[in-house]
This record gives sequence, structure tokens and C-alpha cells, in this order.
Amino acid sequence: MANEERKKILEVEHLAMHFSTGRGKKKSVVKAINDVSFHVYESETFGLVGESGCGKTTTGRALIRLYNPTSGSVKFDGRELTGPMTNDLRKYITSNMGMIFQDPIDSLNPRFTIREIISEGLKIRGIKDEKELDDRVYEMLDKVGLTKEHATRYPHEFSGGQRQRIGIARTIITRPRLVIADEPVSALDVSIQAQVINLLNELKEEMGLTIIFIAHDLSVVKYFSDRIGVMYYGKLVEVADSEELYKHPIHPYTRALLSAVPQPNPLTERKRVRLVYEPEKAHDYSKEQPQMTEVFPGHFVYASPSEVEAYRKEFADRL
Repeated sequence: MANEERKKILEVEHLAMHFSTGRGKKKSVVKAINDVSFHVYESETFGLVGESGCGKTTTGRALIRLYNPTSGSVKFDGRELTGPMTNDLRKYITSNMGMIFQDPIDSLNPRFTIREIISEGLKIRGIKDEKELDDRVYEMLDKVGLTKEHATRYPHEFSGGQRQRIGIARTIITRPRLVIADEPVSALDVSIQAQVINLLNELKEEMGLTIIFIAHDLSVVKYFSDRIGVMYYGKLVEVADSEELYKHPIHPYTRALLSAVPQPNPLTERKRVRLVYEPEKAHDYSKEQPQMTEVFPGHFVYASPSEVEAYRKEFADRL
């Protein structure tokens, strides 16, 4: 299906999230995310990658209004999500969007049973019938590979992978249309990461979910995402289809990130050259200002006009 025919379920325009730090003369402003724009198509997985501290998690939290954006627009299915947080808007967001958190230990209340944790969202929505709550909780436990016998236990009785499954069940029990997965496998063993990613894929297909998958591991994002956005210091620097991005990375930062991904062959791995991204040397923005530009169909890069022209010449025979 051509992109033009696909429905944009989430539209983000010029999103900014600034934090004030310090006091008095030491007071300063940290621009965690600055002028970020992208969209997400319905039923796709959009990967958001970059180094720690680049603003990925802040972006996810601003989208779901765990943070109040400093400026910009976030529209879900055509409805504006920024502005004053009314009860109606809060209900709309919690009914349509959910978040899976990075740490499966800290995100679960240790005083609650698994049944209480998973059913909490339903109770907030006014469901009080105990049998209905039980049935829905048991259904979710089954979907994430656990059993109803687990419902009476507490978080400390489970492994990290099981706790993340519980976190996933808590999120999807309200049947959100969009799930923001904030590094959901980074705290897990490698052997467990694949299980959780496969589970998310299965749930996406079964429930028709749209997923924003936030991660710093490009090798994980590659096989899970339909499109990928690369962030650097609070800005998106490149957005493209997953396969396209890995075959033809354009922005110097994206190339540097990909050069750091380990390869399975030790002979070729030993000879590989790691690229270092140095913005001062890579760009000259003293005369031209950069902006997100569609360098090739569906492939956007944060670049100045002269850089765009150079990129098109460089990749003309490959794209």
C-alpha cells in the first residue's frame, strides 16, 4: 500500500520539551527535544532510535502527556492532544494510548498482586464487576504467555522477562490503539529480548496495534520496525523505511550509529572501521540553515539545501 493511501494515526509537528534547571544565576534551560516532527501510520511499528540522552524517552512521554510539551502539536486520529489537560482529554488519551516502560521492576507496584496491577486500568474506566475483571485479567495473562495462577502472586516472584510480560498485559488490557514501548527489552537478557519482541509482534497482528518502539539498539529496531526515526541531541536527523535506512544511511550520525553495530563474523568485524560523528566538521550551517527534507521518496534527512544536493548526487546510483 502506498504511503499516500495509509492513514496517519499520529501527527507530530514542531514538538519541543524544555526543562529548567538550577536557580538564580545558575538557572538554565535544557532543550530535551527541540522542533521534532514526524507521523505514524495506522498499524505500523515506528522505531525511534539514538544514543542515551538524545530525547527518545522524553518524546514518548510528551506524546502521551506524562510531560506537558513546551510547544508544538500532537494529533491523534485528528484530535489535538496538547493544551490544557481536561478530564475529557485525559480520558481520550488513556482510552487510545498506552505505554510500556523500560524497567519491569520499578514500573510494577510491589504491594499489588498481578491481578490488581493488570486490572487497574479497567477499574479506572469504571468496571467494577469482579468476574468481568477476573475474566479480562486471565485473558491478558494467557495472551502474554502466563497463566491465571500467576494472578495472585506479587511482582518480586517473577523473573525480569515475566515482569515485562505483566507490564505488557497491563498496557494492552484497555485495548489501546497506539502503544509506546519505551526500551521494553533493554533491561532484559539477550535470550529473553527475542521472546518479548516476538510477543509484541504477535499482539500487534492480533489486536491491530500501532507501536512506537523506542530503543538505542539498532540491531533490535531493524527487525521490528516498519519505519525508523533517528534522534540526535533532541532532534530527528533522519526518517526512512527500515530496510532503506540500513541499506542507504544518509545522515553522518546515522552512518556512525550503524558502523557501531556488531557483526556476527569475527573476521570482517575485526577489519570494520567505526565512524565518528563530529557535527562541527560534518556540517557548515553558518550560511544555510538545515531542515527536515525529503531527499528521496519517503527518506527524510535533517540537512541544509547544499547538503541535500550533495546527498542526492552521492546516492543517485544506489537509491
